Amino acid sequence: MDKRLFWILILLLGFGLTVQAQVVDEDDEDEITVTDEDGTETEIELPEGMTVELDSLLSQYHAKHNLSINTNCNFPDVNPVYDTLVYIQRLRQLPTVMELAHNEVVQQFIDRYSGRLRRSVSIMLGAQNFYMPIFEQALESYGIPLELKYLPVIESALNPKAVSRVGATGLWQFMLATGKQYGLEVNSLVDERKDPIKSSYAAAHYLKDLYRIFGDWNLVIAAYNCGPENVNKAIHRSSGKTDYWEIYPYLPRETRGYVPAFIAANYIMNYYCEHNICPMTTNLPQKTDTIMLSRDVHFEQIAHVLNCDINQIRELNPQYRRDIVNGNTKPSVLKLPVNLINAFIDNEEDIYAYNAETLLTKRAVVAVNNDAPQYTSPRHSYAKGKGHAKGKKGRHTRGNRSVTVKKGQTLSQIAARNHTTVAKLKKLNGIKGNNIRAGKKIRVK
Repeated sequence: MDKRLFWILILLLGFGLTVQAQVVDEDDEDEITVTDEDGTETEIELPEGMTVELDSLLSQYHAKHNLSINTNCNFPDVNPVYDTLVYIQRLRQLPTVMELAHNEVVQQFIDRYSGRLRRSVSIMLGAQNFYMPIFEQALESYGIPLELKYLPVIESALNPKAVSRVGATGLWQFMLATGKQYGLEVNSLVDERKDPIKSSYAAAHYLKDLYRIFGDWNLVIAAYNCGPENVNKAIHRSSGKTDYWEIYPYLPRETRGYVPAFIAANYIMNYYCEHNICPMTTNLPQKTDTIMLSRDVHFEQIAHVLNCDINQIRELNPQYRRDIVNGNTKPSVLKLPVNLINAFIDNEEDIYAYNAETLLTKRAVVAVNNDAPQYTSPRHSYAKGKGHAKGKKGRHTRGNRSVTVKKGQTLSQIAARNHTTVAKLKKLNGIKGNNIRAGKKIRVK
C-alpha cells in the first residue's frame, strides 16, 4: 500500500470519520422517527422551515438575482459521517450562552440538514448575508444570546414571505395575535410580520419576555413555538420539572423536535464545510434607503415612472400586501435602492399621477344617481293595489311629498335623508337662505 494513502486512512480513522455518498431523497416526509433505549419508536414532526421545498427557496427574488452557485467550490457531493464524539465536541466549541447538548434526537436533525436538506442549507448560507446582520442587531438591542439568530432557519428557512399552515407569517413566523401584541401592524394592506427589521425587533422583545417567565433558553424557544401555556402544561404534567429534556414527552409533537432542530441549525450553519456543503455565492444588492410617504402609491406607478423592476420593490417592501403603500392612512416607509431615492423625489407628482384612476380605485366621494326611475318591487306594488297607497294629495304620493323640520335639522340633512339636494329643496320651497325653522313643513318632492 502507498504510504501516503496509509497515513490518510489512519488520520480518517483517528478522527472517527467514515464517508458515505450523499443520497438525495425526494420524499417530502415531514417527520423523523426516534428509537429510545427500550426500542420504542416515536415520530417527531419537523418544524415547517425544514419542510420547505427547494423550488420555493429558489423562487425568491434575492435568490434569483443575488445568489449563484459557487463555481470555485470543489467539494465532492458526499456527506461525511463522523463519530458521535466529534459532533459533541463541535457543539461544545460553539461560542454560545445557550446549552447545545447532543443526543440521538439532535443527531437525527443534524443528519437531515447535512443529508436530505444540504441544498437548502446551501441556499440559506447565501441568504443569511441579507438577514443575519438585522437579526444580530435586534437580538443585541434586547440582550438576547446571538445564537438565536438561527431561529428563523427552522421557522421559515429564511423566507420573509413564508406563511405556515396555521397562518404564522414571516421570517419569525408570528401568529396574528402575537404579532399585534408586539406592535406589528396587520390589516388589509400591510402585514409587518413580513418586514425583516420590524419583525426581528418584535421577536427579540418576545423572546426577552419569555425568558422573564421561564429563565431557561431551551424552554424559551419551546414556548416560542407552542406558546407559554403549553410549556407550563408540560411542566405541570412532569411534576414540576423545568428541564426541556425532562418535559420533552409532554410537549406537542412539533415542539419535541423544535429544540433539537434549533441545535442542529446552529451546528450546520457553522460546520457546513465539514459536510461538503458549498454556500451559494452572494452578490449583495445595491445599498438601499427609505423615504416617508404621506400619499397612497402603487408599486406599478413607481416601477413605470422610474423604469425599475417591480419585483425588486416588492422584495424590499414585503410588508405591503397589495403592492400599495398606504400613505393616506399614516406616513409610511418605502424602501428603494439608493440610486432611485432622488429620482423618486424629482418625479414624485408624475408617479402619483400615473394611471392612478386604475391602480388606486378607492373613491373618496361618490355621487348618487337620482335621475333614474325608482324601482318598485312587485310585492310593494301589490300592497299599494290593496289600498295601502295614499291618494293623489297624500303624504306618500310621488311628486308631492312633505316633511316636518325637526329641531336641529339642517337643509343638508333633510336633502340627504330624502335623496335630493339643498338647491332643489330651496327652489321647491322658495327658501333663500340656509336657515330653516323647526316645525315648518317643507316639500321634498
